[in-house]
Amino acid sequence: MSKKSTNSLLAFLTGAATGALLGILFAPDTGANTRDKLSFKLDQYKKMLEDLIDDLIQGKEIPVTAAKSEGEKVVSDAKERAEQLLADVDELIGHIKSGDKEVEN
Repeated sequence: MSKKSTNSLLAFLTGAATGALLGILFAPDTGANTRDKLSFKLDQYKKMLEDLIDDLIQGKEIPVTAAKSEGEKVVSDAKERAEQLLADVDELIGHIKSGDKEVEN
């Protein structure tokens, strides 16, 4: 996967997550329904990111060349970014779920 396509993919995922988040947050719905929808979407993005990380890890079975070493750098950078996004999604899910408990009390 080239650096440009990796960056494009990460930019797309980030934009999609941001758009979905803003769309849900500004939708006229109750807080509980909005949190449920947001949690569902974040779970979907989390799965997509996990799949992307798995794909990046499995793609390392290429013979050693200069292109491979450059590609590994790109893959490593993309993996780190994807893992950070995954951690951010986990944190958001945790905040949403803790918000559900506060509303129920």
